[in-house]
Amino acid sequence: MASINIGVVMDPIAGITPAKDSTLAMLLEAQARGHALVYFEQGDLYLAASEARGRGRAIQVTDDDAAWFELGKSEDMSLADLDIILMRKDPPFDMEYIYTTYLLEHAELAGALVVNRPASLRDINEKAFTAWFPQCCPDTLITRNMADLRTFRDRHGKIVVKPLDGMGGKSIFVVNQGDNNANVIFETLTDNGTRFMMAQNYIPEITAGDKRIILINGQAPQYSLARIPDAGDNRGNLVMGAQAEVRELTDRDLWICEQVGPELSRRGVIFAGLDVIGDYLTEVNVTSPTGIREIAKLAGVDLAKQLFDHIEQELSTRRAAA
Repeated sequence: MASINIGVVMDPIAGITPAKDSTLAMLLEAQARGHALVYFEQGDLYLAASEARGRGRAIQVTDDDAAWFELGKSEDMSLADLDIILMRKDPPFDMEYIYTTYLLEHAELAGALVVNRPASLRDINEKAFTAWFPQCCPDTLITRNMADLRTFRDRHGKIVVKPLDGMGGKSIFVVNQGDNNANVIFETLTDNGTRFMMAQNYIPEITAGDKRIILINGQAPQYSLARIPDAGDNRGNLVMGAQAEVRELTDRDLWICEQVGPELSRRGVIFAGLDVIGDYLTEVNVTSPTGIREIAKLAGVDLAKQLFDHIEQELSTRRAAA
């Protein structure tokens, strides 16, 4: 395919861990295909006269843990001049994130293919969206009411509680019946009853790993990335010290993907990560899912290649229809 112009919106690239970073894997794949790359941070984007613009820098990337990028000179440009925009800014999902999706939606209206669709990034809360698929999920409560939380805890005996806007295992607690810290945990996560939070019944299979299943345009690959918590922790997050292991998808995993995948595809979510513990869907990650590099290393499956195969096909279809 002819060279295409690709913009990426991400956190400062100097602060990533190259060997584990999925965004870097995407950029390496795009560069290997001869595509031109432009780098933006959130503060580089702006809207003027209803036109989405940005102060971007050409970027060259290298698969080198010591020196993985080189940036060119800043250039003011219209985001409509980009064929593809990868939105890879990590949570927190705050108002600044939402404002960024408004800018990217203007770029989308002007013709850029934004991965993932900005409106869906706003609409799909990674925790709350599981409620659209109750047949796949553990018992779940979203509330800011202390009495509701205590009743839920007492019914299940052991629950997991977390904020709706976090990532990477931050502020996730396991609360047992009779735990004297329960009230302060609930108060902290709800900011004394002013913020919604999520509670789910505890799934014992977390000890065998929290499985990340990457979906590309709603389609599941052959493998999941199981993140096995350290013996002294309940969180299956690599950034929190969990160990990575690749596993073939089970029949139940595939069934969950069949339930969720078509809806994500319909909403323009090209790259997503489902979190599955045991037989249950616990999160639907759409902002900046990770796992590409670990799956490539452990299973030899190149999801970055599969992603760009799809992106190029979709872009070709758009150009043919224009």
